[in-house]
Amino acid sequence: MAGEKILVCDDEEAIREVVSTLLEAQGYRCTVVPDGSHAIQQIKNDSHDLVLSDIVMPEMDGMRLLRQVRSHDKDVPVIMVTAMHDISIALEAIRAGAYDYILKPFEKDQLYHSVGRALEHRHLVLENRSYQRNLEHLVAERTQQLSVTLHNLEQSYDYTLEALGSALDAKDAETEGHCQRVTAITILIARIMRVDKDRLRHIARGAFLHDIGKMGIPDQVLRKPGPLTEDERELMKRHCDIGYTVLKKIPFLKEAAEIVLSHQEFFNGSGYPRGLKGEEIPLGARIFAVADTFDAMTSDRPYRKALPVSAAREEIRKFAGIQFDPLVVQAFLTKPDMFWADVRKNIGDPFHYLQFEDP
Repeated sequence: MAGEKILVCDDEEAIREVVSTLLEAQGYRCTVVPDGSHAIQQIKNDSHDLVLSDIVMPEMDGMRLLRQVRSHDKDVPVIMVTAMHDISIALEAIRAGAYDYILKPFEKDQLYHSVGRALEHRHLVLENRSYQRNLEHLVAERTQQLSVTLHNLEQSYDYTLEALGSALDAKDAETEGHCQRVTAITILIARIMRVDKDRLRHIARGAFLHDIGKMGIPDQVLRKPGPLTEDERELMKRHCDIGYTVLKKIPFLKEAAEIVLSHQEFFNGSGYPRGLKGEEIPLGARIFAVADTFDAMTSDRPYRKALPVSAAREEIRKFAGIQFDPLVVQAFLTKPDMFWADVRKNIGDPFHYLQFEDP
């Protein structure tokens, strides 16, 4: 290809002149130097597309020059032009990274052919590298776009959840704000337990939607001021199954649905609806059970005033291994009363706790 810059290195001036004249006649731009030291200086000062070098030269021979060129710019092809008819030297040059090996005296067509192939090879290497860089940039760009899209999608999911929570609060005014508080407490306990962040988001959604099945419970039962009858209690228990049935059909809420189904299970197997025991209960549901009890006890109810945080902590400690997972209780108790009291007062958006550093 015409226009490429070629460095010609040979200690014989006549050879340098002949080679450069032949190549310039083909449109190439040539720089000539008498030995390897001068060649290295030229390479450091300017870029070249090809190096043609003799092997036997003073100061620095062609083999040393070849190795230095390779270490400086591995993409510049080097053609060795020599009068040494020794196959072992030719093999050594190829192993050291020479693109080709031409014996003197050579025909000009042989020189043109070798130079043309070497420059075409360089062009293909650079073109491929440029393609890879562009591809990597494109992949990075698309990945960033996908990340933003997924983030926005997750944000819209959480807005949907907030709407569902608000609808539930409107239906059951006695527990207003309970979904937000219990979600925040669940997230914080899970973070104390070093739960993986991807899993944490599913647990948070399950906690937020734990009572969504109450949307299917008749108002006269849900809002009944006095004690429930046995039939009404059995009907109320169905809210776990109702919630699970609704959520399991939504792909991004499948894991949350398992927590909704299991949030009334007890660690000793005496809960409902399936009587699960110990680690049969999803971790999110075991964490939620502690958060739910804490919030229920420290909230006002029509039949009693809110209990102090210390009383709720003692009750949770008392039922470790019975109603609650002892490991979850242990994590909950690592934080003092004031910590949980402050959490209850400053909930806001409970999902923002997903972005905090571990408590």
